[in-house]
Amino acid sequence: MSRGPNTRLADLFELAGWSKGELARLVNRQAGVMGYPQLATDTSRVRRWMETGEIPRDPVPKVLEALFTERLGRVVTIEDLGLARGGRAGRRRAGSGAGLPWAPERTAEVLTEFTGMDLMLNRRGLVGAGAALAAGSTLSSAMHDWLHTDPASRPRPHVASDPLRRPGTADPAFEYASHTSSYEATPVGSAEVEALERSVEVFRAWDAARGGGLQRKAVVGQLNEVGGMLAYRHPPQLQRRLWGVAANLAVLAGWMSHDVGLEPTAQKYFVIATHAAREGGDRPRAGEALSRAARQMVHLGRPDDALDLMKLAKSGSGQRTLPRTRAMLCTIEAWAQAAKGDGRGMRRTLGEAEDLFAADKGDVPPPSWMQMFDEADLHGMEALAYRTFAEHDPAAAHLAQRHAHRALRLRAEGRQRSQIFDYISLASACFIADDPEQADRYARLALLTIGETSSHRTWDRLREMYRLTGQYADYPKVQDLREELRFALPRQARGGRSTKA
Repeated sequence: MSRGPNTRLADLFELAGWSKGELARLVNRQAGVMGYPQLATDTSRVRRWMETGEIPRDPVPKVLEALFTERLGRVVTIEDLGLARGGRAGRRRAGSGAGLPWAPERTAEVLTEFTGMDLMLNRRGLVGAGAALAAGSTLSSAMHDWLHTDPASRPRPHVASDPLRRPGTADPAFEYASHTSSYEATPVGSAEVEALERSVEVFRAWDAARGGGLQRKAVVGQLNEVGGMLAYRHPPQLQRRLWGVAANLAVLAGWMSHDVGLEPTAQKYFVIATHAAREGGDRPRAGEALSRAARQMVHLGRPDDALDLMKLAKSGSGQRTLPRTRAMLCTIEAWAQAAKGDGRGMRRTLGEAEDLFAADKGDVPPPSWMQMFDEADLHGMEALAYRTFAEHDPAAAHLAQRHAHRALRLRAEGRQRSQIFDYISLASACFIADDPEQADRYARLALLTIGETSSHRTWDRLREMYRLTGQYADYPKVQDLREELRFALPRQARGGRSTKA
């Protein structure tokens, strides 16, 4: 029975620029490198994959993942290729979000495959920014029912996939990232998991201080290791902790990817984090992971997508979500409302955030992933929301200034990137409020340390501030500031797209 054309595979094939015969030869050659010398693919089979939706047998989908990933310079998954089993052939465009959520037993495998390909791209100097982002409505529709139910208890395999493989040896699926060396997953104990949990804190602190660029590959590599560990069946409590580590690392990998402009890669990590958190029974963590994807959407000028994701993040977090976590979710929703020009909705949601934050008595210790959201962050997000809304109503600029000042007074040591964002929000609000003297002062404070971070998001916000300086270009101080801003912005960021951030 014909499944219909696989347009996702056809689209990527067209982008890659191969002929069908060339792809068949590459599949056979790559399969040999990955340990499958007996594989024999020809032109007619390649044609059937695209024209009739035929799904090739394993290991061909994994081979195609590796080939398209290397060719296109970004991570391409089985789902992107429309080759996931158990569903219809790909009829949507690549990046549509089809294939979500994947089967529970696939989470560790997807995690390991994706991080392996991401590392391969890094190693070969390729840039992974060419894919399309899935729409927020697509993600929320696909994941709504799944996120609102708890994972059913089920047996776990000792190691994943191949029952003929000797226990303790690597699955060939783990080999394609290096094409030469195998990865051997091993069971771990509580001491190893505790060390992994500490490493998450180190990475998180580094990201907050310096941005995502310098440590992203280390986080991805650590996540890849954890994916291998999750292929084993550990005692339930240990397995839940491992899933927690995976969720935390995946959120960090996504946030760091977003921070350096790898947007489709970032979104995939946020989705992986959501799956991992749910596997570990931590629905509040799953909601927070989705909220990161929503923040990404607002930054990219897609507030409607962000609101779709926030609706799922808030409803799917469950009853165990602490007031402070719910307050954080509200600030993101308010930012999206501000970007849409919905001042009434923004003020109502920010008021809810303040009430929830005040209601948190601290009698229940916050999870590690919430410790970065403190009172300074609350005011920082309020400043960002009001500054964003001030583009629609300049009268909101004074409230943005007030919250930014409060955030700066409260900022703890080691939060350098957040401090830069506060200064940029404050300077931008001053420009909107027709106070170029104060704006110049705060803009220069942002410039003092911006060179010490590796965050494209700071450059995006700096570029938005530069746009606001245009109406004051005749002021001598602002003329000098504009020149300094042009010098500070990396060349690729100077003429890039505009974002309301």
